[in-house]
Amino acid sequence: MGNRNPYRISVDQKTGFLYWGEVGPDASNDDALRGPRGYDEVNQARKAGFFGWPLFIGNNYPYKAYDYTDGKNGEAFDPKAGLNNSPNNTGLSTLPPAQPAFIWYPYGESKEFPQVGAGGRTAMAGPVYYSRPGASPYPSYYDGKLIIYEWIRGWVKAVTMSPEGDYLSMEPMLGEISLAAPIDMELGPDNKLYILEYGKGWFSKNPDAGITRIDYMAGNRPPIVKNLEIEKTSGLLPYKLVAKVDATDPDGDALTYVWNLGKGIKKTTSSPELQHTFAKAGEYAISVQVIDKDKASSKSNTVTVYAGNEEPKVDIALTGNKSFYFPGKPINYQVLVTDKGAAVNKSRIYVSNTYTEGLDMAGAKLGHQQATQSLLGKAIMLKADCSTCHKISTKSIGPAFTAVSSKYQTKAKAADYITSKVINGSKGVWGEVPMPAHPTMKASDVKEIAEWILTLSAKSTTGPSLPATGKIVPPAETNKDKSVLNLKATYSDLGAAGLKPLANTKVINLRSNIIYANDIKDISDFGRKDADGVQSLIFPEKTGWVKLKGIDLTNVAAFNFGLANADADYSVEIRLGGKDGEVIGKQGSASTGVSISPVTDGKFHDVYIVVKAAREDVKDRPLLKSITVKPI
Repeated sequence: MGNRNPYRISVDQKTGFLYWGEVGPDASNDDALRGPRGYDEVNQARKAGFFGWPLFIGNNYPYKAYDYTDGKNGEAFDPKAGLNNSPNNTGLSTLPPAQPAFIWYPYGESKEFPQVGAGGRTAMAGPVYYSRPGASPYPSYYDGKLIIYEWIRGWVKAVTMSPEGDYLSMEPMLGEISLAAPIDMELGPDNKLYILEYGKGWFSKNPDAGITRIDYMAGNRPPIVKNLEIEKTSGLLPYKLVAKVDATDPDGDALTYVWNLGKGIKKTTSSPELQHTFAKAGEYAISVQVIDKDKASSKSNTVTVYAGNEEPKVDIALTGNKSFYFPGKPINYQVLVTDKGAAVNKSRIYVSNTYTEGLDMAGAKLGHQQATQSLLGKAIMLKADCSTCHKISTKSIGPAFTAVSSKYQTKAKAADYITSKVINGSKGVWGEVPMPAHPTMKASDVKEIAEWILTLSAKSTTGPSLPATGKIVPPAETNKDKSVLNLKATYSDLGAAGLKPLANTKVINLRSNIIYANDIKDISDFGRKDADGVQSLIFPEKTGWVKLKGIDLTNVAAFNFGLANADADYSVEIRLGGKDGEVIGKQGSASTGVSISPVTDGKFHDVYIVVKAAREDVKDRPLLKSITVKPI
């Protein structure tokens, strides 16, 4: 007893232990008045018992008593002697000791079981695998391991247990196999795993639904296909396709490539590259099957190409610095669009600017970025679990992305609103089924998804939110949590006969001219100090450097340092390209700003800030909290 929603169930055929997945409630956070957040569980019953619900969840985390007649809270329940004083109870009032979950995890990352990941959750359990005479299709390594799986997250794990059945560890199983919502798993008469894949859509005829059998091929491994790349995914007729697949064979076998070019067109090559000319307009789904000499094969991803229409080109020309924005200083921009074979319709240019969370100096994608039809936000969405609940243009358990886009086009700060709903979860907006929270996703990634969603509605491209040529004046004060200015320009053409419109987007990221210490990753001989969630860099005892990777120095006059501690008796040099590179600025004290010689080449440079202690008895070394890039 004490189950909320047991879903899938399996019995260990040797020990008789019962295993089941337990789908938990949707709360994303603990509540001081009511109790813990929601957890999914994998449970093990060695004998009959009370498994906690609705008084306990996870590792016997207790809920608090609640009186629905007056709304008052009581004490937390005791897992050693839970109390059931419901007027509807006809059984025991004092319950047996609650059994903690075997494995438990919330929407967010799990400290106890980090391998399970984060996001939506629907736990599944069983079977326990054993090899047997005449039917041992898998290595004996898996004997006695419990196989668990996740409908939303799509993974399969093998759980190792002690001889008594205690949890020891878990590890990925079938980690290289992509499963579309595994919803049931059984061992067949041949002792092989058969997995029922529900497909990514809810309550729909999913084309990716099916039954998968897992074969273990000892002695010959199938080719590994990493990626299929198309040099140019659209073009006017005749359209020349240039495709290349990145594939290797772990056994070193010669490979054969069977190219599926869509609409029944197939070609076979011994080379991983293919050229083909399409003379007929249309939309073609391109993929390739890679086969080794023993006929083991793997299939690539599918890339859609368009013959008869070429996607437009979009660029944004900036006047001034291409790495930073400076508070109160106008950013002059011009959107440039070319559309081969068609006149540019300026009313279809969509220009927007937003401010998002900061990017560290090691991984910041500053300056120009090109995003084609697939867009960055769409790519992030496909890697997350969004497609489990949502489709682009058709309703699933959640609304279609196009419907979301249409609904929020006129809402102020629509991208921020959608971002908050994805991170914190949503209930009651589109129906009764709650949408899971994603607390571990980066806000900047979710914002990219939200921005992509907002481009899906026809309303989003009927007119620009900003003019195609204009200026943006950043606020006079920088918000640390929104320190990157994203300038995006999208253009969608009108399509061609029998072909849908094609779009292209140019993105420029300009970060605030204040660079905080926790955004700086490349350092030498500096230390780090955290206080109240704020990080500082500790100056070196003798010499050291800080690297600012790939920045534009156009219209930059100086670097100033936000320091704590008074003893800043360090000399500073600003160098280009390396710690021994060209000196463009120097100063005898770090407590003052360092002016630099003008750099006018418009290129992106690695800038090294080299510091050296003026004496050997520095006791109270300064703390670097931030670097401010000062404009001319």
